[in-house]
Amino acid sequence: MNQIPALIRVFSYLSILTVGGGMAAFPELKILTVDVHHWLTFTQLIHLYSMGQMAPGPNMMMIVSIGDWAAGTLGAVVVLIAFFGPTAVLAFLVGRLWIKLAKWPWRDSIQKGLAPVSIGLLLAGCFTLAKGAVTGATTAAIAFLVFVILLRVKINPALLVLGGAVVGAFAYGPKIF
Repeated sequence: MNQIPALIRVFSYLSILTVGGGMAAFPELKILTVDVHHWLTFTQLIHLYSMGQMAPGPNMMMIVSIGDWAAGTLGAVVVLIAFFGPTAVLAFLVGRLWIKLAKWPWRDSIQKGLAPVSIGLLLAGCFTLAKGAVTGATTAAIAFLVFVILLRVKINPALLVLGGAVVGAFAYGPKIF
């Protein structure tokens, strides 16, 4: 069965949901790619997202791997265009319009209304990711520690992701001795 049309529909739709960043679309990404289309498992999605956090550039480049798993190289290219294309065009058009509407009285109201929506989408993504990633006391401790560190110390989050990988390797890796 050809997955290309489904990949285009899913990732074009997800593109529009990234109002607060990639995490804003994560709950719907999980539902569509894991539950509806079964392109990968929830654990695989969490691993891809985590690796996307470590990779240079936009963390949502991890979606290319989903396209590759679902439909090979063509799927990867289609997902890349479908995910980043609509948002790029929308941002360009809204940006131009927003400049023209600088003195419009509703502009400030719209901005104030969109900020909480972005936060809500981001929090929903965080909770969805946490449901699959926090699976016991060790992972809960890692998540809590990273949260506390980020609140108290100015540190590059990539270092915390790397640190989590090291802790995970020791805590969950194969026991050699």
